[in-house]
Amino acid sequence: MLKKLIFTFLLFILSLGVAFSQIQKGTASFYADKFEGKQTASGEKYKHKKLTAAHKSLPFGTIVKVTNLENKESVEVRINDRGPFVEGRVIDLSRSAAEKLKFTNQGLAEVQIEVVDAGDGRTNSNRPVQIDQNIENESYFQMKVKRKDPSGFGVQVGSFKGFDNMLKLSENIEKSYRASLYIEVKELNDAKVYALILGDYSNRRKADKLKAKIADRFPDAFVTRY
Repeated sequence: MLKKLIFTFLLFILSLGVAFSQIQKGTASFYADKFEGKQTASGEKYKHKKLTAAHKSLPFGTIVKVTNLENKESVEVRINDRGPFVEGRVIDLSRSAAEKLKFTNQGLAEVQIEVVDAGDGRTNSNRPVQIDQNIENESYFQMKVKRKDPSGFGVQVGSFKGFDNMLKLSENIEKSYRASLYIEVKELNDAKVYALILGDYSNRRKADKLKAKIADRFPDAFVTRY
């Protein structure tokens, strides 16, 4: 029991370190106008006026400070999408964010990315960070809740501490893929976490096939066993 507690504590400390110290440098691009109104991997619709961005691995909701290394202009954006999927590029910014960094004419810029808020209340700054709500306060969802005990394999597409974010992505996934959708409720570091798992297959091969199918949209998805 003691070893388990120590291991959990070490994982927690490691996660804090990653959240607070992660600094990344590379090339930034920005969304083409054709993506206006298209759904992002988080389920939100892309709007060029919002300060948002796509990153390959940072959790949705993470706030990062992006600095243009050439002119030292900076902007804070919220991660709500996955990408960019071009070698050498580290972040894809909304047009308004790119305008603040003043590189829309060049198309690309060398930037530094620094985590400001990990998206779960932990922050290395002393001021509140304004985060857009993913769901309007007046949204309604029809739910048919049924307790299940699945067996076999599925593909976990994401996990959330916020119930609203989970609902938004659930709605989007159900419309996009013909596969059973499960929500696993679990505790992580004394907090409720909702994991979205797609599919219920008797063999791993089918789960791997589904994972490959959704890889462009959910690159962090992985096969899990119930």
